[in-house]
Amino acid sequence: MKLLRIGEKGKEKPAALDKDGKIRDISSHIKDLNPHHLNFETIKKLNEINLETLPEVSNSERIGSCISKPGKFIAIGLNYSDHAAETGAQAPSEPIVFMKATSSINGPNDDIEISKDSKKLDWEVELGIVIGKNLKNISEKEAEDHILGYCLVNDISEREWQIEKLGQWVKGKSHDTFGPIGPYLVTKEDILDVNNLNLSLDVNGKRMQTGNSKTMIFNVNYIVSYLSKFMSLQAGDIITTGTPPGVGMGMKPQVFLRAGDKIRLSIDNLGEQNSKVVLE
Repeated sequence: MKLLRIGEKGKEKPAALDKDGKIRDISSHIKDLNPHHLNFETIKKLNEINLETLPEVSNSERIGSCISKPGKFIAIGLNYSDHAAETGAQAPSEPIVFMKATSSINGPNDDIEISKDSKKLDWEVELGIVIGKNLKNISEKEAEDHILGYCLVNDISEREWQIEKLGQWVKGKSHDTFGPIGPYLVTKEDILDVNNLNLSLDVNGKRMQTGNSKTMIFNVNYIVSYLSKFMSLQAGDIITTGTPPGVGMGMKPQVFLRAGDKIRLSIDNLGEQNSKVVLE
């Protein structure tokens, strides 16, 4: 099932795609796609509905973030060996974990704001995991039973703030609009093989990133299990799993985003995002 949120920012309604790709309003069955409603029982009930009987929503409506108010927005760094190499870093022996502020979450086609103080704004196409059941200290084998689905993420990063400023990466990852997610939350049964998904990202029509999730150093089940050793995870939490090579920081000379730039990114079966960089 492909779930999404439609409408003005702050007034989005939950929706789903029917078998013909039409958007259907499911707000009579679920209030919102948020931690209170995102669970396996809800998905089971939605799967029993004949979506074609529900009101159709115009595809001209704004698409919001596919999840509202997640408790956590966790990220994994340097999780593709070829991306680690382009940054000059060694491939990690265990996952590098950092957080993005949930206030950074943005709609998939909303503008990305560039601060007047920003000098090194960068892009990162990533596969996002959505948790569907509360968990703590679980095995890799058990992780699959706790994953609700997946989404497309652009882990927008200000590299000067992330790397050259003192402290943790979170400063370069958490500015408002630095976390576009969606358009869809795709339930896991609709993803044939999460370890073999093509990822791509273009800036101003030029291909910058091409990759496949099969080259991740740590796969999705390992990541969920690993995180569960250090913190509990709740339904609705998002984990973004790292980016393939082709980021601006890794280019010679380096290339960074400017106001007016247009970004398009996609992952197999998870849809695409189309954003524009604008001055804050």
